Amino acid sequence: MPGKSALSSPTEKHVRHLARLLDRRTQLAPLVASAIGGAQTFVLEIGCGHGHFLTAYANVHRDELCIGVDIASDRIARAVRKQERAGLANLHFIRADADLLLDALPSSVAISAVFILFPDPWPKLRHHKHRIAQAWFLGRLAERLGEDGRLYFRTDHLPYFESTRTEISMHPRLVLVEEGWPFECPTVFQNRAVRYYSLTAKLRPPEA
Repeated sequence: MPGKSALSSPTEKHVRHLARLLDRRTQLAPLVASAIGGAQTFVLEIGCGHGHFLTAYANVHRDELCIGVDIASDRIARAVRKQERAGLANLHFIRADADLLLDALPSSVAISAVFILFPDPWPKLRHHKHRIAQAWFLGRLAERLGEDGRLYFRTDHLPYFESTRTEISMHPRLVLVEEGWPFECPTVFQNRAVRYYSLTAKLRPPEA
């Protein structure tokens, strides 16, 4: 059994964690730059899975740059195959944590629309910290959302929907809007859902 000196201290673990994040950002930057090209705006899907929704969206909206991100390499591999079969030059899939992708975006680029479709609801209370629709991350999205940009969120988990709606209602940078859903292409999760719930948000107008 190793002595105390052989065990990593919390500080050492934190340093290694920061080093890994820096390495991921370094690797991600050229991938994002290549996908963005000269575009000033793009459509983002967070948790794109196998790319079913975004491939269909990009096929219909060929004048819009579309980027899908997911942390699972097998999902991204399948999404890339869809993109290649469809021959869509305006579509890219990148394996990345969404937060790190936002870090890698050039400062001049804005998100015109972001889709978060059927994310993991992490239903147990002790796991809520893993949910993507939290105030801090919504704030990060708001920082990169274009002036007329939209955030589209859909889930079949009612408690998660209600908590997300509350987070956005209380957020200083975002406001809920009553608008129709911009594009329908049912995902696997949507087809399985007995019922699902959708919301749309935009940047909160500055106070007069």
